[in-house]
Amino acid sequence: MEEIKGIIDFMVEIEKLKDVERQTKPVGLSRYENSAEHSWHVCLSALMLKDFSNEQVDIVRVMKMLLIHDLGEIEAGDTIIYSSETDENKQLERTGIQQLFQLLPLTTREEYINLWEDFEEGSSPEARFAKAIDRVPPLLHNIHGEGHSWKKHNISKEKVFAFNGERISKGSNALWQEVKSRLNEAVETGVLK
Repeated sequence: MEEIKGIIDFMVEIEKLKDVERQTKPVGLSRYENSAEHSWHVCLSALMLKDFSNEQVDIVRVMKMLLIHDLGEIEAGDTIIYSSETDENKQLERTGIQQLFQLLPLTTREEYINLWEDFEEGSSPEARFAKAIDRVPPLLHNIHGEGHSWKKHNISKEKVFAFNGERISKGSNALWQEVKSRLNEAVETGVLK
């Protein structure tokens, strides 16, 4: 059956996400995280934090977004968020997503492209919450890793607070308050400057 063939081909292609190295190291590890690990981590985090969303969300839709939101990195690679919000990088990701989803049956392809677009635009309650959750693990990696990627990329505390405060608070004010408290501790201890 042609649809199953396409889905299996898709499954093979998304294996490449395991080889996309991210800019942060998992807590307690010296190696860099890969994007597939990040996808798992944010999905489980969303499930645990769903009751703290600013708005009621369909958690299954949130998790679908989080599972597919970084698939464009197979084509574009991962860049640090503070410099990756460029038109060129977004177009590379969009092209990668469109090529990858061509392997899927039409209805699934349309659903996943719509989910990816919604995440990118941050227009629904689910997208706002997913984008909030997506920001937390890299912050925790830095807080618990002596600010390794902040220092490597010369990211200031002002940039960390401004960028993350806006994105996280749109999805969960309660989550932002807790993360902000931890970032303030990182400033006090010299991890974030």
